[in-house]
Amino acid sequence: MRYYIIAGEASGDLHGSNLIKALHQEDDSAVIHCWGGEKMQSAGATLVKHYRELAFMGFVEVLMNLKAIFQNIKFCKEDIQQFKPDVLVLIDYPGFNMRIAKWAKEQGIKVVYYISPQVWAWKEGRVKSIKQDVDKMLVILPFEEAFYKKWNFEATYVGHPLVEVISKENNEMPITSISNKPIIALLPGSRKQEILTKLPEMLKMVTLFPDYQFVIAQAPSLPDEMYLQLAGDKKVLLVKNQTYNLIRQSAAALVTSGTATLETALFGTPQVVCYKGNPVSFWLAKKLVKIQFICLVNLIMKKLVVTELIQDELNEKNLKIELDKLLHNQNHRKQVLEDYALLWHLLGDKPASTTAAKEIRALIS
Repeated sequence: MRYYIIAGEASGDLHGSNLIKALHQEDDSAVIHCWGGEKMQSAGATLVKHYRELAFMGFVEVLMNLKAIFQNIKFCKEDIQQFKPDVLVLIDYPGFNMRIAKWAKEQGIKVVYYISPQVWAWKEGRVKSIKQDVDKMLVILPFEEAFYKKWNFEATYVGHPLVEVISKENNEMPITSISNKPIIALLPGSRKQEILTKLPEMLKMVTLFPDYQFVIAQAPSLPDEMYLQLAGDKKVLLVKNQTYNLIRQSAAALVTSGTATLETALFGTPQVVCYKGNPVSFWLAKKLVKIQFICLVNLIMKKLVVTELIQDELNEKNLKIELDKLLHNQNHRKQVLEDYALLWHLLGDKPASTTAAKEIRALIS
């Protein structure tokens, strides 16, 4: 069978790569083309376009890059037509993927959505388009099945792919340190614009917590110089392609909102969730988004497990207070770790990639 898979960011590349491995196990004759990154390519797919060319965050940023976005959509449609897939598999990235889904359905191509757009957070009306344009919805958050059922659309919970990724993670290579101090991890994200916004705030903690070694998880595609310029004369370390090792070995972490917050929780590292974006984009998001939390951990647990410092709240004073609580308030730290254990239980132990691959095969067979 022929599979065309589209992922538009780093997390999609990770989950897409494991799905590709599972598809090859389920289908010896699988031919897979993808939009994604090095992980999907290494898993056995032909990489058509890298997600670096697709990463536009926020309303303002999207408007500024509309020409490039429309060019990508046009190229994608032409490439799908040339490849003639048996199924199109879309991984999150809704702004782009929903447009492709509508077009693909009109062409008679079967469409699977793996990792649902967060329609439960905003633009709930998009479910109507999903019902029209998507043949199979595979969801990875426990509450999403019930959400789609409310709209009379069947979705299948396949488990969360991070559970299987982290369960298999056994690389314990120690982080090379310039001291024997305990580590605080800084995870400022993978996109240049979010790093430039959040990392300067995170770095303010370096001089306030001199008994700890601060280590930055560097995005593989971005140069050392960018991070070093932001750090200035502060003593920090950079690590590349060792994010999981870093999280595991850290006493606490400052984490940009997104998939990394869930990864950090599953590794059992107490964290503060950080978000700061373009002021106009944030103002628009506040008008449109109707969820209580921005952190996946809190959304899944339906309560505040980890502190979220958002926009103006992300400042030196608040970061110091919250980081100090994680490091030195044992009751607070214990409660966070107990909630993390409940999170594992809620997500379950389904092998998400294998389950998803079987669902996709069943649809096209």
